Amino acid sequence: MSSEPKRIALLGATGSIGRQTIDIIRRHPELYRLVVVSAGSRVDDLASIAAEFRPRLAVIGNAELLPRLKSALEPLGIACAAGAEALADSVVADDIDMVVTATVGYSGLEPTINAIRAGKDIALANKETLVVAGDLVNALLADSPSRLYPIDSEHSAIAQCLEGEKPEHVRRLLITASGGPFRTWTREQIASATLADALRHPNWNMGRKITIDSATMLNKAFEIIEAHHLFGIESDRIDAVVHPQSIVHSMIEFTDGAIKAQLGVPDMRLPIAYAMGYNNRLAGVSEPLTLEAMSTLTFERPDTERFPCLTLARTALERRGNTACIINAANEIAVAAFLAEEIGFNDIYDIIVDTLEAMPYIANPAYADYVASNAEARTRAAEMVDKTKK
Repeated sequence: MSSEPKRIALLGATGSIGRQTIDIIRRHPELYRLVVVSAGSRVDDLASIAAEFRPRLAVIGNAELLPRLKSALEPLGIACAAGAEALADSVVADDIDMVVTATVGYSGLEPTINAIRAGKDIALANKETLVVAGDLVNALLADSPSRLYPIDSEHSAIAQCLEGEKPEHVRRLLITASGGPFRTWTREQIASATLADALRHPNWNMGRKITIDSATMLNKAFEIIEAHHLFGIESDRIDAVVHPQSIVHSMIEFTDGAIKAQLGVPDMRLPIAYAMGYNNRLAGVSEPLTLEAMSTLTFERPDTERFPCLTLARTALERRGNTACIINAANEIAVAAFLAEEIGFNDIYDIIVDTLEAMPYIANPAYADYVASNAEARTRAAEMVDKTKK
């Protein structure tokens, strides 16, 4: 690594991934320097982070909070901006080496695309970027010096397992899933699940939206889509397997029958540091995995009857075009409604499918088509939420 600290733009600093990224930067100022930082609406948390690390620029997504941010930071000489356009523009400056995209949902797409066009390296925790527009992102990466490093623990595990291996020797990618809070629930129990039930993840401490995606297993469908775009593996060679202990983060099955797995404690600091270090290992990031913790490792086939959202990965990768963009947009609206306790748990899947059926299909979307599809799908999904409200 360079002797100079890597200059970081951190998008989504106040979320779960963002806070753990901050922790790594705090522990290793000799390796990383924060130059741009953003948050959606947690303005006080953003101001606190900026006051500690003194970045050049702080961006708040909610423009109404900009005066509050300026009041806290401008006396410290820190520039402030607000809104989606400011966020997208913030990643292209010459003093940025790497953009850590830790925002949630569709909001990560435009700044990541801008960063790739500007030749910045990307540490990507925002899976929706590749879910929504993986074909476009890969096309841009092919014409850019940018390198993309996945932060999702599953994709980091796959990347680690692929090190030193020949692509033609890979038979399957096996993406592990904890099974979420409803792994052992019946269909009838899941149908009556409450918000509190769905937010009770057994292993991971994550944000509310991704915790619901874990409960529906749509996050695993998204990870299959993301793995296809990251590693160039056909969808019929990518499978999910339920692993309740969350110790094995993913596996590769090779053509000779061997399986290589990456194991570790369920701590996102590990894949974050691996991505930020350009696949170098940083000592002491997390507690080591003990042999005692591996005394019981179990694996199960996922049940798509109880978790039908998992099937949407195949739908998206078979249809291609703007399909995954529509699925993501409808899911964001439906999950927000469930978090507001306006709809039931199973309504999330129904709203996604109904939105997908109602939307026009675009086989070869340009960026503007993704933007339009996202907006229209959100409108249609919101209408379906209104019809479904309890």
